[in-house]
Order: sequence, then C-alpha cells, then structure tokens
Amino acid sequence: MTEKTAQPQDTEKRYDSTQKLMRRILRDHIRPHLLIIGLAVFCMMISAAMTGALAKLMEPVIDDIFTEKNYARLLPVALMILAAFTLRGAATFGHTVLMGKAGQAMVAEIQQKLFARLIRMDIDFFQKYRSGHLIVRMVSDTSQMRIAMADSVTGIIKSTLTLAVLLAVMFYQDWKLTLAALFVFPVAAYFVVLIGKKLRRVATALQEEAGDLTGILGQSFQGVRHIRAYGLEEYETARVAKNVRRIYKLFCKSIRVSAITNPVSELLSGIAIVTIIVYGGHQVMEGTTTAGKLFSFITAFLLAYEPMKRLAKLNAVLQTGLAAAQRVFDIMDVTPQIVNKPSAKALQLHSAPALEFENIDFSYPESGKVEGAETALSGLSLSVPAGKTVALVGPSGAGKSTVMNLILRFYDMQSGRILIDDKDIRSVTMESLRAHISYVSQDITVFSDTVRDNIRCARFEASDAEVEEAAKAATAHDFIMELENGYDTVLGENGTNLSGGQRQRIAIARAILRNAPLLLLDEATSALDNESERAVQTALEKLRRGRTTLVVAHRLSTVQSADLIYVLDQGRAVESGTHAELLKTGGLYNRLYGGKTKR
Repeated sequence: MTEKTAQPQDTEKRYDSTQKLMRRILRDHIRPHLLIIGLAVFCMMISAAMTGALAKLMEPVIDDIFTEKNYARLLPVALMILAAFTLRGAATFGHTVLMGKAGQAMVAEIQQKLFARLIRMDIDFFQKYRSGHLIVRMVSDTSQMRIAMADSVTGIIKSTLTLAVLLAVMFYQDWKLTLAALFVFPVAAYFVVLIGKKLRRVATALQEEAGDLTGILGQSFQGVRHIRAYGLEEYETARVAKNVRRIYKLFCKSIRVSAITNPVSELLSGIAIVTIIVYGGHQVMEGTTTAGKLFSFITAFLLAYEPMKRLAKLNAVLQTGLAAAQRVFDIMDVTPQIVNKPSAKALQLHSAPALEFENIDFSYPESGKVEGAETALSGLSLSVPAGKTVALVGPSGAGKSTVMNLILRFYDMQSGRILIDDKDIRSVTMESLRAHISYVSQDITVFSDTVRDNIRCARFEASDAEVEEAAKAATAHDFIMELENGYDTVLGENGTNLSGGQRQRIAIARAILRNAPLLLLDEATSALDNESERAVQTALEKLRRGRTTLVVAHRLSTVQSADLIYVLDQGRAVESGTHAELLKTGGLYNRLYGGKTKR
C-alpha cells in the first residue's frame, strides 16, 4: 500500500534562481504573446499615468479651490479628475482582459507540451513517478504558473509603473522630502527578497504533498473494492488524514510567511508618513511650500504605498508560481532513453513476419525491477516462425511478459537483439513497429468513452460496421447490445461498469479490429469463464490464421494447439516443442501441466 515518492533530479542545481526561471519563461512562453502583452503594458502605463495625475490634481484642489476659492477652476479640475478615473478604469479593464488571455494561452500551450512529453516517456518513468504527482504538475502547477504570469506579473508591472510615476510626482513637488521618505523602499525591497526565498521552498513542499494526496486518493478510489473487502477503511482514512495534516501545516506556514510583510510594511510606512508630516508641516508653516503641494505629495506617497504593499504580496504569488514552473520544467526536461535512432526507417511488412530472439540479456531498471529477480532474461534465444503460433509458458517471474515488453520496445535489452524479418527492431521506428502489432495484455485499459470508441481506438478509420464485426468475433456483441445505449454506452473509468471478462473481450475486439500481421496475447483469456473462453478461443484461432502469434499463458489448456511451445524458467528457455512432445519429456512443462495451478 505504500509507495515511494520520486523526487526531481538536480532541481536546485538547474533552477536555483528566479532569474534563470524567468529567462526560460520569457523565452519559451511569453515571447510568442508579446503583442498582446505589449498592449496590456500600454494599458498599464495609461493606468499608472492617471494615478500620477490624480495625485498632482490634489494641488489645485487644495490651493486654487479650497484655499483661493477660485470658482473658475472648480469645474475644469473636477472634470479632469473624472477623466483620470475613467481612463484608469478603462485601462485596468484592458490590461486585465489582455493579460488573462495571454496567461491562459500560455497554460494551454504548457499543458499540451507537458502531456505530449509525458505520454512519450519510457515505461520506467511511470514507475518512478506517482501518477498523482504527474496529475498535479499537469493541472495544479500549470495553473499556478498562469496565476504567476497573468496576475503577479501584471500586478508587478503595473505596480512598478505606478510607483515610478508617483515617485516622479513626489520629486517634482519636493525632491528633498522625497529623499527623506525613500528609505522605506530599499528596506522593504530587501525584506521582500528574503521572504520570497522562503516562500519558494514552502510552495515546493506544498505542491509535493498535494501530489502525494492526489496519488493516494486515486489509489483508494480505484481499489475501493479491495479496501472494503479487507476492512482497510480506517487505515486509508488515517493515511489520507496524515497527508491532509501535512498540507494544512505547510499552508499555514505559507500564510504566516506571506502575511509577515504586512506589519513590516505598515511600520516602515508609518515612520515615513510621520517624517513627511513633521518635515512638510514645518515647511508649510514657514511658507516655503503650499498646503496644496504638501497634500499632493502626501497623496502621491499614500498612493505609492499601495503598489509597494502589492509588490510584496505579489512577490509571494510569483514565488509560488515559480516553484510550480520549476516542477513543470523538471518533468519537461526529462529525456526518454528509448527513442528512434536517427537512421531508423519505417517498418514495412507485407505478410506475417518471423521473430528471432538472439542471446537476450535484460534486467529491469532499478525502479521497475521485479522483486527477487536481479535479471529478467539471461541469454534467451528463441524463434517464432512466420505465420506460426508460438506459446511461452513457465512459472511466475520466468520472463514471459518481459518478452512481450521487449518486442513492443517498452524497454530495450542490455545485450542481444530481436529480429523481425531479419531487421533489428531497434533499427526501425517504434511507431511503425507498433503499427504492425495487435496486443492484448492481462492488464486491460478501458477508457471513459463509448464502447464503440473504446474498440475503434485500435484503428480510428474503422467504420461502425467493422467495429461491430470485431465485437462479434470477440463474442462481445451480445453483452454490448444489452447495455443501456448499446455501442454508444459511455463506460465508467477503467470500465468499472463491466465485468473482468467483458473488459477482456473489449480488448480482444480491439486486436481483431487492428488486423495487424503480428499478434501478441499476454494472458488474453485469463478473465473469461469457460464458456466465453471457448468462444473467444474460436475467434482467436480465426484471427491467428495468416499471422505470426506469440502467446503467453498460465493456463496450459489454452496453448495446446500452438505450433511450438517454449518453457521459460529464470529468464531462460529450458524446453521447447509441441504440447505432446513436451509431455513426453517429463520435464518442467509436464510438471506444470500436471499441476496447472501450482506455479
């Protein structure tokens, strides 16, 4: 029930600074949207300018209207203030919409690229990383990136522009007073940087825990029958509660770290305001400046105080988004080890091919190693003649399914080679190799889609009639027609509304529809009852005609008609022959056949 969490490799080494992350985000994900972002920044400039104008307009309000009682200036100044508010509102609307659009476009691109990379990863990769962690990176982390890019970057740019305009107003009004008040900004900036580093660490840990929780929930919901059958409800509840508590503690920590900027900013700003009032009030009383200029200066400072506080808060959001970006890039930068060679050519098969295994040695990577088995295959050599049916039998862990994995190039052997019509399978493209294979395994995947599309995924261009013919050949048509909407019935996640035998017949229908020259059957009838098995065996016998078929089976009754049977033990072929020949030898096959279930 436990599972180790795989940590991204060299995370801090590769992305140990905000600058590196931001450069990559700017280069790869922001640059394509520069036009929209440029328009958004222009709107931010208008908004910042109008904020500065409002501060400057406080001077005529105080001096000309309140003090001098200049009625001629009343309406023009009031209209200018209204225009400033209107333009600022329109500009804010503009940059909010534009940056939101750009941010969501970036997320959509990243999610598409990330999924395209994930779905092409080596099988071993998915044994290293929990599915929950991958889902969190696809959904939650990319969403955090959108918030960082759209909300925090927007806020940072706008706040910085606004701050610059207001500082210009302050310098224009009184440069000495401005210098006296400016001590707040470098102190606050230094504090923001320190808080940002801590927030990045907390955000990373929080997302890791969220990935753990997603994985645990997925396991629990998929295995709910086993949980109920073994009375594991309390155990699973405690496991989830433990993870939730860790998330709660980390979230509270992030809130504390983020919120500490408020009292510090308030204290610094309070000191600055007192300095302005004391120094500026003294100047007004001595007649060296006007009350209007001082009020305009105080207005500009107060308006500048808000973007300064906002910058501190937005830095927290940005650091969370950058932590998420770091996790996403960790996955995007993983390079699959099993890839097409530059010289690989498309495989062309015009008839059933011959398969040849030449002295194969293979050990699973550390993360996927079969427990208790250092080596899965050792010096394995066997031949599958063109158009013949060859069966692989043997005790559990003998290497039978490993042979299937190597043919499909889910893994590559450490030494030796597999030939398909005298071509090394590593010399042809994986896409063309797999296009010539129909594969039915003991682990059936049923997608949350209609029955028709679950079968048609083997050959998308197939007609409805061809889908139904394949289902009939797999003895699946009758139970499909009994479903609520027949072939248009939407199946539950992993086919939870089907029995094991029904799911297996769906998988067999796919193989029949694919109509490939090489057929791989890995326990293809293991979940069928005797009656269904007989019907499917008849269908498979028809399917095997004119094809090269490799069958893995524990139930030896299913392989008696094979043209050739190899008996595997500890990764080696220890016996070979027909069913009758192997029975006569009195070897391992004879013992397995005599005690079918004693493996």
